[in-house]
Amino acid sequence: MSSSQHPPITSAELATLWMTYQEKTMILRFLDYFLKYNENDQQLLQLHYDRAVKSLDFINTVFQAEGAAIPTGFTENDVNKEAPKLYDFMFDIMYFRLIAQIETGLFALYSNMSYREDIRQFFKRLTTEAQELYDQSTHLLMEAGVISRPPYVSMPKEVHFVKDINYMDGLKWIGEKRSLNTIEVSLIQHAIDTNLVGMQLMIGFAQVANEQKVRKYFVKGMELSKKIETELGDILRHSYIEPPATHAGKATTSTVAPFSDKLMMYTAGLLSTFGLGSNALGGAFSLRSDLPVKLLQLGKDIYNFAKEGGKIMIQQGWMEEPPQIEDRNQLTKG
Repeated sequence: MSSSQHPPITSAELATLWMTYQEKTMILRFLDYFLKYNENDQQLLQLHYDRAVKSLDFINTVFQAEGAAIPTGFTENDVNKEAPKLYDFMFDIMYFRLIAQIETGLFALYSNMSYREDIRQFFKRLTTEAQELYDQSTHLLMEAGVISRPPYVSMPKEVHFVKDINYMDGLKWIGEKRSLNTIEVSLIQHAIDTNLVGMQLMIGFAQVANEQKVRKYFVKGMELSKKIETELGDILRHSYIEPPATHAGKATTSTVAPFSDKLMMYTAGLLSTFGLGSNALGGAFSLRSDLPVKLLQLGKDIYNFAKEGGKIMIQQGWMEEPPQIEDRNQLTKG
């Protein structure tokens, strides 16, 4: 039975709280490890550790009131705090900046899927916290010279309207394609920026994974991230724009796993889902016809990578099943 103070939670609220529990327990395990080696802003990581604990307490309280099973998520068994440092200078902040980007979109969506007031307020708070983490981490990385700003352009002096359908042509073999517009540059830049972090994450995971099939999977992740960065970078270079790069956040030579294979596989799946969403957004807002085609091709690669990861998790018994809708066909068999 639900608490008398609130109406019962809906299937959508159960789903979003369940997914948040998985993601927040993952975050805690990374923070368990990164807090030990943090050289940049211990206070920032500790703040978001405490916030993650508070969020999990809320979900536990709701589930207990509803009589719902508490998910397993990720526990202290999924982290080895004594493992040597797997990533170098500023990677922890780069990682949490990426997580903040993912969380901002997720929690805003979850908020719009919620009906009960306390849950709406919960996701509203999480969205604000994610935006704060993005602001704080971006400020630190900019201060340290670790990330670069997108390119500057000449400011438009007057308004123009597109008058030639060739504006959308990017697949022709003869003649020059038009230069990229600022919307297209921003979306490509964002995709490369996130893949630079993802590539280093996959390199580190590949070095420390215990299961051979998991290790090979992360090698595929390394290669896919490199392919995305290279092919999208070539599109920018064609318009004489240098793609983003960073000297920081590289994987070390450690081969001792700080995280369980289960935790690393879940993280790769989360990043793949984010990559699929970013590619879909980039394709939708790009008017030069070659760009949606390229992003669709890369999206297919990301989807296949994510699907393979899901199969491995199921085979290894690592994929926790989301709450199910009642199987009416089975219940009515008698």
